[in-house]
Amino acid sequence: MSAQMKKALAVFTIIIIVLGWAITIWGAGPVPAIKDKIKLGLDIEGGVYVVMEAKTDATGDNLRKLMEQTQAVIEQRVNQMGLSEPIVTIEGQKRIRVELPGADDADEAIKQIGRTAQLQFFLADGTKVLDGSMVKDAGITTDKENGGYAVSLEFNKAGTEAFAQATQKAMSGAVQPQMEGVNARAIAIVLDNQIISAPVVNSVIQNGQAIITGGTGGFPQDEATNLSALIRGGSLPVALEEVNTSTQSATIGYNAFEESVIAGIIAIFLILFIMLAFYGIMGVAADIALLLYVILVLWAMGLMGTVLTLPGIGGFIISVGMAVDANVIIFTRIREEIATGKTVRVAVHSGFRRALNTIIDSHCTTIIASIVLYQLGTGPVKGFAITLLLGIIASLFTATLVTQLFLTLTSESKRWSAKKYYGMNEDNTPKHYIKKQFHFIKHRKIYYIVAACIILSGLIVGGIRGYNYGIDFTGGTMMQFNMEKQVDLSKVESSLKTVGIDASELIYSGANNSEIIIKTTASLDNADRNKVITQFNKDFGITEKNVVSVEQFGPSVGKDLRANAVKAVVISCIAMLIYINFRFEWKFGVAAIAGVLHDVLTVIALYGMFHVTINNPFIAGVLTVLGYSTNDTIVIFDRIRENLGIMKKKQLEELIDYSINETLGRSIMTSSTVLIVLIPMFILASNSIREFMLPLFIGVIVGTLSSIFMCSPIYYELAKGSDGSKYKGKKSKKSY
Repeated sequence: MSAQMKKALAVFTIIIIVLGWAITIWGAGPVPAIKDKIKLGLDIEGGVYVVMEAKTDATGDNLRKLMEQTQAVIEQRVNQMGLSEPIVTIEGQKRIRVELPGADDADEAIKQIGRTAQLQFFLADGTKVLDGSMVKDAGITTDKENGGYAVSLEFNKAGTEAFAQATQKAMSGAVQPQMEGVNARAIAIVLDNQIISAPVVNSVIQNGQAIITGGTGGFPQDEATNLSALIRGGSLPVALEEVNTSTQSATIGYNAFEESVIAGIIAIFLILFIMLAFYGIMGVAADIALLLYVILVLWAMGLMGTVLTLPGIGGFIISVGMAVDANVIIFTRIREEIATGKTVRVAVHSGFRRALNTIIDSHCTTIIASIVLYQLGTGPVKGFAITLLLGIIASLFTATLVTQLFLTLTSESKRWSAKKYYGMNEDNTPKHYIKKQFHFIKHRKIYYIVAACIILSGLIVGGIRGYNYGIDFTGGTMMQFNMEKQVDLSKVESSLKTVGIDASELIYSGANNSEIIIKTTASLDNADRNKVITQFNKDFGITEKNVVSVEQFGPSVGKDLRANAVKAVVISCIAMLIYINFRFEWKFGVAAIAGVLHDVLTVIALYGMFHVTINNPFIAGVLTVLGYSTNDTIVIFDRIRENLGIMKKKQLEELIDYSINETLGRSIMTSSTVLIVLIPMFILASNSIREFMLPLFIGVIVGTLSSIFMCSPIYYELAKGSDGSKYKGKKSKKSY
């Protein structure tokens, strides 16, 4: 690419960034501002979500079809409730998750969602001729006459007779239309008092099989599929049981949202400043790439219809911190190339080329963790995972293309190509670097002992005292009330006992202790929760409007959550092991997984030692740490692999020490940046965000230490105990 084209592309990129930020903040014409484009989760906007479990023994394809029918019926129902963008999704195998932004009555929502579908067939004069119990099956078929698709109906014996009589009466011309918009010769199909189809009868149907066509062109496939599912749902109702409920007030959610946004803005400005302070002209390029990165992630979320939750904001901020890593790897490589005596222009080119494999390898492991988290997580955890995943992909794009473009231009400029702008002296030595060479392998056993003591003591304390599991793990209910003044907790406890409820925990919350949080190990259904509200109305004069939030988890939810947590860690480890074995060799893979297990066990041990609550956000935090820790480890392993190919005469211990020391500055910088991002989130954000931040905060520190003091020494143990490495004596692959 010519210099003029590069300059034009750079100017175009700057224009895109400026316009992008303007549109993101204020909008432009038909394009709304991003705040109006991104959907807000219930924890921000307020509303109700309900998870219902189907009580059925169906399995395989039959279960899948039954759940799709149930989903279609519920979607039809909640769309009639007049709420803004309700969301109905199948969660797992037997559960339906319904999110109702703007709803404030969980009891009414559950009644609306859970009642059995009422499917009925009427003549145009309003005469009921048969109901859903008489429908044997409904499906889709091709419409050979009109094109497109049609819906096929099959009735049972009673339905066949009733439908034959109905079609005969419709064809007779004696029916006087009373139903609005229904043809005199039509039979209206009504679900929950709503007409979903009104096909006109063309002949008397006596064999119990009918076809509903969509006229010229037929039905589109999705419309035919939806209609058939609604009809089948009426004939195959499934009982639904509430297993998880949450009611969230918009006030507490929006306050938490504002705090999280402020923390995010502070975190981004901190990163911009740090990159400028430590990397000079390279930091300018990184900041330009970061500004584009933020726009890309936000608009990707908006266009994909991603629901932004408070944990999702946390995931976004973490991904910003991790995006710095790719730039730090590149800048470190460029400085190393200058140190060998190359010109800045050549160093920039070769530095990018040599950094590319490392960036791809390190980011892919975090992508694996994000995908597993998305597949096995629920609700807010999915939002956290998708935001993190989008952030990682965007960082790959901006670091490898945008940063490279601007650094290439500066390196070719007479004014900005001086080595001082790249953190180097004119004699090719770094301006700031750690001169001391640390001997990590020599002292490895000290860290083994320290790590073993921390893990064993934490697990023993947690095992004896018991871990502090949240209600989402154990099952139970959490209710938060605004009492409008501080009340005596003993009086609250007495009110609860009046309605037969024992609270496992009662604590104050809010300004001046005017709110109380009630936790029970029993999973309270709607009736029990309404008893509490009624009793509180008698004793304290509060109403349902004083309910700030409600969380209810059935025992089966907690059991599945624990199982999914273990499954997520195992699947992530296996996937990473396969990837690392493919990209490196098995010794590196085993060492990396050993580091992951060390990190997970250390976090669990610390939670057991200090009795910190283990809940759903804890799983997201641990899995993110899992990906981050492997990211850091891969960078060091990549350098070891490279040095094995070019430092043939060095002893393995000396070579590994040298490789760790080479990447030490990068490890410290990246980890420090992520921690700096976490700090404003931890201080300013809500409790729900802190629940995500705490395991991340601990995990980043533990993960950085393990990549240096645990994984590399374990690789040394494996390599020295066998025939060494397959890279020893070989020239590294094309990047090196």
